[in-house]
Order: sequence, then structure tokens, then C-alpha cells
Amino acid sequence: MVILVLVSKGILINGQFPGPRLDCVTNDNIVIDVINKLDEPLLLTWNGIKQRKNSWQDGMLGTNCPIPPNGNFTYKFQTKDQIGGFTYFPSTGMQRAAGGFGSLNVYQRPQIPVPYAKPAGDFSLLIGDWYRASHKVTRPSCCPIASSRVTLNASSRCMLQVLQKALDSGSSLPFPDDLLINGQKYTTFAGDQGKTYLFRISNVGMTTSINFRIQGHRMKLVEVEGSHTLQNIYDSLDIHVGQSLSVLVTLDQAPKDYYIVASTRFTRKVLTATAVLHYSNSNSPVSGPVPGGPAYGLHWSMKQARTFRYEWNLTASAARPNPQGSYHYGKITRSRSIMLANSAAVIGGKQRYAINGVSFVVPGTPLKLADNFNIAGVFAWDSLPIPPAGGGSPVLSTPVVRFDLHDFVEIIFQNTENSMQTWHLDGYDFWVVG
Repeated sequence: MVILVLVSKGILINGQFPGPRLDCVTNDNIVIDVINKLDEPLLLTWNGIKQRKNSWQDGMLGTNCPIPPNGNFTYKFQTKDQIGGFTYFPSTGMQRAAGGFGSLNVYQRPQIPVPYAKPAGDFSLLIGDWYRASHKVTRPSCCPIASSRVTLNASSRCMLQVLQKALDSGSSLPFPDDLLINGQKYTTFAGDQGKTYLFRISNVGMTTSINFRIQGHRMKLVEVEGSHTLQNIYDSLDIHVGQSLSVLVTLDQAPKDYYIVASTRFTRKVLTATAVLHYSNSNSPVSGPVPGGPAYGLHWSMKQARTFRYEWNLTASAARPNPQGSYHYGKITRSRSIMLANSAAVIGGKQRYAINGVSFVVPGTPLKLADNFNIAGVFAWDSLPIPPAGGGSPVLSTPVVRFDLHDFVEIIFQNTENSMQTWHLDGYDFWVVG
């Protein structure tokens, strides 16, 4: 059992920032007891972990009640048929801006091959933008947690602060103050000359895409979001908000220290964080200018993303010893095809975001409870306009779209905003086909 205790200010887990790295093996049963020592409700979500018929373990408003101050909740889930580098983070309010995140790595079982030789070691790099402003918001808990270990006391002061005020005033989030690698501006990763290491890199920020590169070294991409890829070589990689990927790096240069660099993308002001790749036989510190990022913008980034090709035939990299088949897009009958169009609008003086003209309102009663106990008036079945209606002002609502078990659904994302968007399908994964 892993016990996570969260304390303020800036959210630490077991006294650490970032939180402890959680390592497990395919098909492990995971038990995590979260004790909330914040003075406000909280949930943790396990980004990229598939929740099969147990969505109430996913740590999201709508399926979980927030853990009240001084309360606890025990998450139980299985890393069923998964391999790869993932993350966990707080899903309530603006808490992720203050920390509370960490790495969650799922390793293959001994009898399961992966499409690359075992590396000499692996490193987890959590990179993200950072705000010095307080994250705190006022948000009541939706219901008590049924547990004899929970005590419900009045939370300590919860005041509206800079980030929430920005949204409530109709503005977007301000530009971040800094960029951090594993919670620091400067850290070191050490290895032996001639050996190959796996770098698991995640963008845990709130708003900005990053570019990642290592001075004098090339990177072989081997995994994105738990799926093994065709192993292309890159000098640098764009990693967008919420995204995780893994690269192999061979320490094949002269024995010295080299810059590891992350910098923001598509921003007028460029924030940079550096770390050091230290050869164990090095006697020379880092030298020369910090390597710059790509000279090109969105189009370059999109072209690079299209080079990520996935080995979803499962023959070399399945979590199961006997894969049960593969998906061949275009040869499977799609149950439904839906379009989801994102937009941003000011509603009631506050900055809101919408899908197909509907800005989601988290109900006071979680969706799972309302569905299970047939509580009327909490949400509206199939009220999301599909396809998008177009025109008109966005509205506030709590729509729920229904699918049947084993449906094969095609989703088309449409972004007409002037900024890059990241979409997250919580508790599931999906296959990018175009």
C-alpha cells in the first residue's frame, strides 16, 4: 500500500514535490490510500490508466466525490494489459497548478517482450509551467465519503486567489512564471558512457506546450501514452499539455556533461528550464550556449506529430502473452461517428470553455450516484448537440452522452480557437487515425 499525504502550501505528497514515483507491473492490483491534509477537497486521477468497469476509481468529479479535508479515500484499480509511462495529478479546481503530481510507470511482465533492448536505467522527467500565484479556490465537497477512517472537519481558510480570479473576471489564465523539471530549475541525470537509457517525459503543466532536447544527443521515440511506436529518431520533440512519451538515449558522445533543455512553445516570451546529463566518467561541466528550440511553429509541430506511428498490431509489444487481435481502422464497423468542437466564451462574466456549444457544469451529486439511484434533474441524457449546431451563444448544462458496451466510436475533434488544445479521454485510451 502506498500512503499519500498532501499538505499545503504548494501541494506535497509524502513530503515530496513532485510526488513519489509509483512503479508497478502489468496487471498489478494497485491500492493507494490518499489522506487529504489540505484545507480543501481534493481528488487524484491516474492519467492514462484504463478504468474497466470501475470508473469510480478514476478520481474525477462526476464519478467521485472529492475527499474532504482530513479525510481519506482508498483507490483500488488494476493496470490491466498496460505498459508505459503515465502520471497522476489532482483533478479538482486549480490544484494541479500547485503540484500534487507524480510519475506512474507500468513495466512489462518478464514473459512479455517489448520492441527494444532493456535499457541500462530509466528516468522520469515531469516538466511543466509553474505559477507563483496561489491555486486556491472555494469549492464545497459534494458528499461525505463512506469510510470509518474519515472525519469531516471545517476546512481551513479557502480564499479566491489570482488564478481563479483571472477566469472569474472573463480572462484566460495569465502567462506562467516559470518552467520546471521535476520541480526544479536545475537538476542532474547521470549515466555511463556507451549505455542506453530510457527517458520518460511528461508535460504536467497547465497551459503551455514544451520542446524537449538533449545537447549533442539524438532521441529514439519508443512509446507514447502507453503505445509503442515506430522508432523514429529526433533531435527535439514537442510535448503538449498532458502528454507523456518515452525515448531511448545512448550516451555515445565524449565524456562530459551536456544540457537537457525544455522550453515553451508558441509563446511570445520563451521560458526555459535546464538539467544536466552527466557522464559518470566526466570531468568537464556543461559548456557552450544552451541549445535553442525549433525555429518553426505550429505547422512544424503538427508535421512532427504525424510522424508518430504506432505499433498497434500488438505482435511485439502486447501486455498480454497471447494478444486477442488488432484494430484495423477502416475494416471495423463503426457504431457511431461524432464531432466534438471546442470553443471559449465568456458566460456570466466568467471565462468558460464549451464542447458543441455546451459548457459543462459539475453537478452537486456525482453522475454515477445520480444514474445508479435514478435521481432526476442532475444531468440530461444525450443533450449535447451532435453534430455541433453552430451559431448561438454557449449555454451551461450537464449533458451525458450514452454509448453501449463494446461500441466502436469514431471521434472527430475540431478546434477553431487561436490556441492549441489538448483533449483527454479519461479512463480510456484511443487510437489516433488522422
